[in-house]
Amino acid sequence: MDKRQVRNNIRKLRFYHDEMTQEQLAEKVGVTRQTINAIESAKYSPSLELAFRIALVFNVPLGEVFSYDLEDDPNLKNQKDNQGDKK
Repeated sequence: MDKRQVRNNIRKLRFYHDEMTQEQLAEKVGVTRQTINAIESAKYSPSLELAFRIALVFNVPLGEVFSYDLEDDPNLKNQKDNQGDKK
């Protein structure tokens, strides 16, 4: 299973918010710059609480910051396909 299923738009959001640095975002959400870097590069998935704090900094819904691609997860894709069969 691909570990990069959780995708994010943090870098783009930082750019559109006065080119906020990783350090500035880290300070606002209470983590290190290295943590922000790891999340942006998909080496680390944040806790749900941290994900919400990041979304709040940018004043956008959580789904605008993070997404999960069902196409990358065959188990969930099959569940979604099976739900369509029940209708």
